[in-house]
Amino acid sequence: MVAESSVHDEEEYLWLSGLQHFAFCRRQWALIYLEQAWQENVLTFAGREFHERVDDPNYSESRRDRVITRRVPLVSPSLRLYGIADTVEFHRRPDTGVRLPGREGLWVPYPVEYKRGRPKSADCDRVQLCAQALCLEEMLGVEVPEGALYYGRTRHREVVAIDASLRQYTRELAAEMHAAFLRGSMPSAHYTKACDSCSLVEQCLPRLPRHTSVASYIDSMVVGIDQ
Repeated sequence: MVAESSVHDEEEYLWLSGLQHFAFCRRQWALIYLEQAWQENVLTFAGREFHERVDDPNYSESRRDRVITRRVPLVSPSLRLYGIADTVEFHRRPDTGVRLPGREGLWVPYPVEYKRGRPKSADCDRVQLCAQALCLEEMLGVEVPEGALYYGRTRHREVVAIDASLRQYTRELAAEMHAAFLRGSMPSAHYTKACDSCSLVEQCLPRLPRHTSVASYIDSMVVGIDQ
């Protein structure tokens, strides 16, 4: 049973997938989750199509000591996050794990998150996977020591250890995201190369000089077109 002090109103829960956006770019997260701005581009379309090929809630498959399930609902009262895991595998273990209906032995959950592109040097994808693991731990009462990120561009799995440092960073980031949601303020833009492939670049205007208003920027663009 979840301790009463750890239970929050549903309105306080945020989407788990937002943690990946928040870790990647605070302004992108704010545009999506505070301003409800979203713009499809070729990369987001390809990513959505990629996920739709693997997100089958009725899918279940057994491979020796592994059971594969899709679109698993997740929730964490301690993180105040909820969402859906692309895939959760259950690996049979001799001495630890949970019981699965109709199956013998003990099984440890193993989250697998699918990404369209390539592995990133930043921790944003690993944070999302770690949050999924923490959800599974709270829901099932068993430790989840690792998971994996599957990248469509390389067709390769990156095994991720759900270690103490990643857990702490994920919890701190979730708390920071909740605080940012309560403030409701838009972070300032800071241009990087990643901005060029972001579908929200036109709403974000990361190249806009810091002391220039959006209205004056638009006026200057109109004048340039008229000339």
